[in-house]
Order: sequence, then structure tokens, then C-alpha cells
Amino acid sequence: MWQAIYRRWHSGIERRLIWAYLIAAALTLVSFAAPLAVEAQPAGKVPRVGVLTTLPLSSWIFARQFPEALRDLGYVEKQNIILEWRSADGRLDRLADLAAELVRAKADVIVAMTNADVVAAKRATTTIPIVMGAAQDPVAAGLVASLARPGGNITGRTYLNPETVGKQLELLKETVPTITRVVYLRGVDAPGYATTYQGLRAGAQTLGLTLREVEVRKTDDVARVLEEVRRWQPDALYVGVVADLAVKHRLPLMYGVIEYTEAGALASYWPNSAEMFRRAASYVHRILTGIRPGDLPIEQPLKFELVVNLRTAKALGLTIPPWLLLRVNRLIE
Repeated sequence: MWQAIYRRWHSGIERRLIWAYLIAAALTLVSFAAPLAVEAQPAGKVPRVGVLTTLPLSSWIFARQFPEALRDLGYVEKQNIILEWRSADGRLDRLADLAAELVRAKADVIVAMTNADVVAAKRATTTIPIVMGAAQDPVAAGLVASLARPGGNITGRTYLNPETVGKQLELLKETVPTITRVVYLRGVDAPGYATTYQGLRAGAQTLGLTLREVEVRKTDDVARVLEEVRRWQPDALYVGVVADLAVKHRLPLMYGVIEYTEAGALASYWPNSAEMFRRAASYVHRILTGIRPGDLPIEQPLKFELVVNLRTAKALGLTIPPWLLLRVNRLIE
């Protein structure tokens, strides 16, 4: 039998047929593999996403988990997406230059977390889409036309309204039942601060608290401002500028951003982080697929997290009430 096959192979006909089959099979495999290769590394420009924040990246949970949220949508950093991170490390005066850097880097989308970040990005570009991570009352701040149809190049999420601020003040009062005087620290150019103050004023009136607003003009001003505030003898601070100084002056500090609680603030009340990261990534994805930011409605979060720093509570000589501990989503010990 083998001798017959050998003779037929050398006859040339079967040899040509076998080679034809092998070539056809190879071409079939290539045709199946090609779409997979294109999907893994799409042809054309790799999208570049800039992230602008006032917070230090080393302590910012968004910097750790935002790439994971993008990965769930099929974006892998340094493969089919490039992330350009820009942090002002707490210095608001650096935001303008950092936003300009992202424009020069030709970012396709800029993710800006707080109002100060969004304002810097907006001043740097009117064409590059901007996704707000957790902006405060963007309509009142003049950032967008409306929540339903923001228009322009800005969309994303807003987390804060007068009711939410009042809830934060209520939680501060529950955490430290003895407080009667609260100072609200704000930046000199903090856009949307009027909404915050409106909510705080209404909440303070409901809770029977005395509220005072103090303006911080620059980062280096913080120590002096806190010393000045201390002479007024408040029982607590709202909106942390520098958490460790608040602890140094033995003042309980309530803030929104969880990172400030990790850094030493007593407590924070903030949208659910996992949801925030997913939604920010979703906005980026939709914009990269061709949807105009001005046509994407601005969302408001449904889930909030209460985080309490027990180390800070101990340093301040405070005992967190048991009923409040039952409502805490996360304890920092």
C-alpha cells in the first residue's frame, strides 16, 4: 500500500492537490486570525485620554481603579488606549498649566474630577470633550447649559446638591453630637460654592448650628487660616483643605472625597466609588465611539458611602456612636 502511495505522490497530480489543500487551509487560518488581531490592536490612532485632578495620584483611588473600569469596556492601557495623568498635588495654581499640557498632548478626551479641574480644562479647550467625574452643581457654576442637554464640550456626573451637603452636615453632627459651631473652608475661586453654602446654611439652621464661611486664597494660606479659625473656636470644619492640619488643631473634619478621610479627615460622605469609576469610563467610551459630549445627559449618583476614620476619632478623643457605626460603609482603622 505505501509503495502505491509513494508512486502516486511522485506522479505529480496528487502532490499538486495536497499542496493546494495545504495552501487553502493556511489561507483560511489567516482569514480567521486577522479579525482577532485587528480587534486586539485596532488600526489607526490609539485614543489618548487625559485625567486632570487636584489630588495627589499616590493617594487617589481613582488612579488605581479607573483603568480597571476601562478594561471592563475593552480598553487596555498602553495597548489600545493611552492615559495621560496630570496631578496638581493640591496646588490649584498649577491646574491651568496642567490642562494646557493635556491639550498640547492632543488628548481625545479629558476627565476632570472637581469643579476646579473642570474650569481649568474648560479654559484650556472648547473643542476637546471633557468628562466631569464628580462636579458640583455644574449648571449654577456656569459649566453647562442644563443637566439634560449640557451642550458644548462638557458632560459627565454631578454629585452635589443642597440636600447632599445638608446630609453631610447632619452626619457630622451625628458623629460629634456636641458640636455647635462649624466653619466652612472654601477656595477663593471655588466655582459652585454658592450651592454648597446654601445647603450648609439650610442644614445648619435645621440642626441648630452656627455656621461661618472662611475663604482660603492659596494653598500656603491654610496654616494661617486654620490658626485664625481656631481663634473663633469652632467645633468642626466642613470641606477639608489640608486634613492633617485639622487634626493638628483638634478639629473634626467632614469632607466629600474619600481620600481626605484616608489622609486624616474624620469622615466623608461621597458617591459609591465603584459606580463613579464605571460611569466615568462609560462616558469616555461613548465619546470615543463618536457621541458628542453635549448630547450626553449629566448623571447624578444614586449610591453614597459614609467613611469614618477611627484613627482620627481616637486622636481627637471622640467615640463614634454605635448607631452611626451601623450605617458606616467603611471604617479606616
